[in-house]
Amino acid sequence: MKKFYLSIFFVGLFSFTAKNQNLTEKIQLLESYYSASLNNWNVPGMAIAIVTKDSILFSKGFGVTDVNSKNKVDENTLFALASNTKAFTATALAMLVDQGKIKWDDRVTDYLPWFKMYDPYVTNAFTIRDLLSHRSGLETFSGDLLWYGSNYSRKEVISRARFLKPAYGFREHFGYSNIMFIAAGEIIPAVTGQSWDEFVAENILKPLEMNRSLLHVSELKNTSNVAQPHTKVGDNMQVIEWLDWNNMAPAGSLISSVSDMAKWLQMNLGSGIYRNDTLLSARRIFELQSSNTLINVSEGSVMMFPGTHFKAYGMGWSLMDYQGRKVVSHNGGYDGMISQTVLIPEKNIGFVIVTNANSSLYYPMMYKTLDVLLNNPEEKDWSKMILERVKKNEIASEKTKSETVAARNKQSKPSLEMDAYKGFYGCNLYDSLKVDNENRKLVLQFMRSPGLFGELNHWQYDTYEIEFKAFPSLPKGLVTFKLSRDGKIEGLEVFVDNPDFDFTEFDFKKLD
Repeated sequence: MKKFYLSIFFVGLFSFTAKNQNLTEKIQLLESYYSASLNNWNVPGMAIAIVTKDSILFSKGFGVTDVNSKNKVDENTLFALASNTKAFTATALAMLVDQGKIKWDDRVTDYLPWFKMYDPYVTNAFTIRDLLSHRSGLETFSGDLLWYGSNYSRKEVISRARFLKPAYGFREHFGYSNIMFIAAGEIIPAVTGQSWDEFVAENILKPLEMNRSLLHVSELKNTSNVAQPHTKVGDNMQVIEWLDWNNMAPAGSLISSVSDMAKWLQMNLGSGIYRNDTLLSARRIFELQSSNTLINVSEGSVMMFPGTHFKAYGMGWSLMDYQGRKVVSHNGGYDGMISQTVLIPEKNIGFVIVTNANSSLYYPMMYKTLDVLLNNPEEKDWSKMILERVKKNEIASEKTKSETVAARNKQSKPSLEMDAYKGFYGCNLYDSLKVDNENRKLVLQFMRSPGLFGELNHWQYDTYEIEFKAFPSLPKGLVTFKLSRDGKIEGLEVFVDNPDFDFTEFDFKKLD
């Protein structure tokens, strides 16, 4: 009998040892891959943590905090987490649901009576669930120039959403909206009397012991071990300034490290429990990670990711399947920093990736990590594949720019004298901008956004080129003045070719 029990003991011990050895080998493989990929992508720094609900399996930094100081990144280095903040806002509201203070399907106007959308019916029907599910009817990123670099308050940004034109029917289509998450954050002070910032710090960051995490850029001045944002200028990575995102904080202001974020992931894997402390119920976790809005899976996506059959958005979380497992995730894009969080609840595993450059490096790192952790037999070199695609897109983009320059009529002249273009231009959505003559040079200033200032250099006819030097991540744009039939200035349009901000939403008319 004793021999039988000893046999079971040794079989179990062998199985446990083999499992741990296998996991150790996987981590070593990933670590080597991460390091090589960082160099291939020419990204200054990165940090990654891999966890279960009980253990930190891996937590390490790679590269440098910035190209100037060349200080090493470690697991405690702070990065902008940007839109990964959205899950924190959704979790904060879930806590209020647990407390019986709100319900997911309560109307927003019950708490924010000044909240308005483009249509009275939509305004009246809009719920807290809608705020968190990206189904407002607005196009992705619609209205983001209201908060980006502006001095509008959170309430002012939300109030101007009523002037945004919908791209889809209400609740009919996915349209990623930062403004709706700012509004979601404002539910908290309406219910608790605490600001979003105070509530998140007290009820999430503190109990999770995320002691280095911050919610405001202004706090960085007294903090060490901080990564710097970078953007590519020519062939080189250039350090750019941290931008204050306080007016959109509930949608994207979190600053954290992978060491701190590991605890956040563990709480989510633990169904709301962290170190025997219940932050919110398992039911709320389930609701946050359940589908509310379907996201189209394109044919191209099916070809590249044959292991994915559905995509959706829950509340503060993106959802999909991969290799037969449900994947709960979110990414975050800040000027000069990109991040990604991933949970695989069925496998009790999660990971976080942070980088300090405007780069897609996080994307192949995510899929390589998923492949290794899910034992995908058809592992791909995601870094090589996606980097090749990025380079092809860059070549195509440069070709398009060259063709645009070649088609330009350099001999053309403006229709009017310089001073005729001067004045204020306004629209309902955004207060106004000013065109002025400074030392025989036209300049343009967005009145509520100090950094959106630049010289207007004649391009062709009544179109001028502009560069917003305060935002190096934005490419040069074009400002076109619109003339009436009698030759007078009616308005202008600003166009900057970028994936994040639609300047053409502003229909600027010249003001008397």
